[in-house]
Amino acid sequence: MRWRGVNHIEFSVINYAESIKFYDRMFGWLGYASLGTLDVGHRSTYYLARPPAPHSFIGIQPAKSEQPLHYAERAPGIHHVALWARSKWEIDEFYREFLLKEGLVITESPAEYPQYAPGYYAVFFLDLSGIRWELTYMPRVPSPWDLYKFVKTARELRKQHPEWKHQYAVEMLRKLPSRKDLA
Repeated sequence: MRWRGVNHIEFSVINYAESIKFYDRMFGWLGYASLGTLDVGHRSTYYLARPPAPHSFIGIQPAKSEQPLHYAERAPGIHHVALWARSKWEIDEFYREFLLKEGLVITESPAEYPQYAPGYYAVFFLDLSGIRWELTYMPRVPSPWDLYKFVKTARELRKQHPEWKHQYAVEMLRKLPSRKDLA
């Protein structure tokens, strides 16, 4: 069973030097650590959440094209990357003290998204290459108010989808084939 999630993901950026300056500020603000490949084999800079258990790395490498991404077109490729926030307040502070000061394109200001999960709160923005990022918070234990908003939203969504046979959360679940099924 997988317990750590993604090992790493790499992005190719248009202006590597300027992008690294930006990402250093962004990931520094969020408390990440960084390491570089020292141009041995390839050129990448990695950012990782601080120990005790760093396990997911985000890599940045120079792009061979000068074409920015356009997330709204939903072309094949990455749509957005979501990073964990410690709290709603960290998202609000990041929005005010970092994103607005950097002059970045904010695609969605900090808001609640009860259709995703109880207590889900996020901000969405574009980096210098048009890569869309999200800083998100989900409480480990949602408040009764968060649960109420989630259930209320689920009921509203169910009214819009009479084809659903089960509750919203049950409809979302998908069964994947196991190793045994694929053998």
